[in-house]
Formats: sequence, structure tokens, C-alpha cells
Amino acid sequence: MKKSFLTFFSLLVFAVMLTAQNSPVGIWKTVDDETGDAKSHVEIYESNGKYYGKVVKLLKAATTTVCNECPGNKKGKPIEGMVIIDNLEPYKYYWANGEILDPKTGKVYGCSAWYENEDYNTLYVRGKHWTGLFRTQTWYRVK
Repeated sequence: MKKSFLTFFSLLVFAVMLTAQNSPVGIWKTVDDETGDAKSHVEIYESNGKYYGKVVKLLKAATTTVCNECPGNKKGKPIEGMVIIDNLEPYKYYWANGEILDPKTGKVYGCSAWYENEDYNTLYVRGKHWTGLFRTQTWYRVK
């Protein structure tokens, strides 16, 4: 009985650790997919089973500090501190059905994110326009 409890407990701890590693939660360095320049640090966090991303730091390559083209209540607001990823949901082995805001253009895209290998330090973030056009950025975990 004692041995089976320890085995069960060990498997439970392993499953929790594996799930935590697979999570996109953390701070990520964003890299412009056109120029290759690092632009910001985005903190991805979980709330009520969904994931959100907030700009926590702008880097030297950031082209603007204010979201002049943003829609709604984000228009004219500082980009640093702004939530740019909303409602990203776990789906199979990745995250999907969210939205991502491009602060430079003010456009909002459908969003998905995933890892392509098991080091969990490189996150691929895709913004998809309703027309079917998409662009994918590679983000790197900040240690």
C-alpha cells in the first residue's frame, strides 16, 4: 500500500512538472519577423484557464511607445503595460483561439502559439488575419 501510494504520488508530481514546462507562462523576448530585431519583453500569464500577454518592457528596436493606431480604449495608450494577447486557450498540444494586437498597426489578429521542440525556450506565435494571411514570429524565453 505504501509503495503504491509513493508511486502514484511520484507520477502526480511528474505530471505537474511536465505540464508546467509545457505552459507558455513566462517572460518572452519578441523578435520582429521582418527585421530580426528584438522589440519587447512580453509576460504571458494564465487567468481562469486562458492565457494573456502583456508588454512589460520595450527594447531599443521598438519603433513606437504609444499605440496611436490601436482600436477602442487602447488608442493613444502606452504600449508598455498593455495586454496584447487575449483569451489564448489550451488546444491539443498548443494554444489557440486567442487574439493578438500588433501595436505598430493597431490590427488585431487571431492568435495561436506552440513549441516545436522540447526545450520550451522558443515559442512560435502566429497572428492570422480573417483573409487567411498569417505571419509567425519566434519568441525566446527570458531567463
